[in-house]
Amino acid sequence: MLRIQRTLGERYTTARREDLLDMIRTAKASLGESCMILGHHYQHDDVMAFADASGDSFGLSRIAADNTAAESIVFCGVHFMAESADILTGPHQQVFLPDLNAGCSMADMADIDAVQDAWTALGTVIDLERVVPITYMNSSAALKAFVGRNGGAVCTSSNAKAVLTWALLEKVEGRTRGDRVLFFPDQHLGRNTGYQLGFDPESMLLYNPRFELGGLDAERVQASTLLLWKGHCSVHQRFRPEHIADFRSRYPEGMVVVHPECAHETVELADVVGSTDAIIRAVQGAPSGTAIGIATEVHLVNRLAKDHPHLHIECLDPLVCPCATMARIDLPHLAWLLESLVNGDRPNQITVEPETAEWAKVALERMLAIH
Repeated sequence: MLRIQRTLGERYTTARREDLLDMIRTAKASLGESCMILGHHYQHDDVMAFADASGDSFGLSRIAADNTAAESIVFCGVHFMAESADILTGPHQQVFLPDLNAGCSMADMADIDAVQDAWTALGTVIDLERVVPITYMNSSAALKAFVGRNGGAVCTSSNAKAVLTWALLEKVEGRTRGDRVLFFPDQHLGRNTGYQLGFDPESMLLYNPRFELGGLDAERVQASTLLLWKGHCSVHQRFRPEHIADFRSRYPEGMVVVHPECAHETVELADVVGSTDAIIRAVQGAPSGTAIGIATEVHLVNRLAKDHPHLHIECLDPLVCPCATMARIDLPHLAWLLESLVNGDRPNQITVEPETAEWAKVALERMLAIH
């Protein structure tokens, strides 16, 4: 998705780190409680040092919505996260992204036009009334609105099992809500959750939007239970079984913790599989001296290692795996945005069109009602 980020002036691009830190401190103090800075777990430590709250994307959005005193929400994350914050916050609150180029490659793998085309194509071979669309939180507001309009829900990596159970297994008036799910944009979270629920590989099919009917024939679609969009996280797809094998060769008693956005062949070898918050909890609960290999974004891994010196913590990818788009939020862009807000300018405001926001909120509220 094309987003035009304003070029920063030399005041920011040539400034020393110490000067940028001073700019941010001064601007933040000037804005006071009217401005709240949110820092996603994958951010640089330099940026996280200024966060009023840290967490995952949806949790941060809810924190922003609860802080009604903050009129300006600066989301140090990526675009879809700022959209969710705009959907959930009040009309008196404005959400800003320090760099408009901070997108998400996974979210961009399922755009609204491609999903609508797939929905139309599927409607030629199956009854769409019996298909429940589910979108991962890592998706655009337009996709969240699409599932809201079509009876589906949003899911996170921590509640995907509950959401798929709601869609496929929970009975309402004697029948399930649907016969199958179209799950996007992350195939791996969908597949790993499907295995958790006992679905066999033949019932979980990869839907490739580049091909007619996703590269499938009508009979296979009709026999499917989970249609998994061909999308992935550029960070988590890097982790492979051989990374785990290497870690276990060095630390036979160690613990392997992975995110469910990793491929299934990696996930099935792990000791703990879970969301970012689940990974943090696993580390917090580990006995002193435990060696832990973690398959997730390296800034979070390094922060966990720093905060838990009594443990040996390492990233399972020896080549290191930063989230390149998240890394676009840096000190120059944060300093520029905060000083702009102090001067009364409002650059990089993220605004979701009202009808889209309304239907996206329906999908989010459905998720929150699922237990």
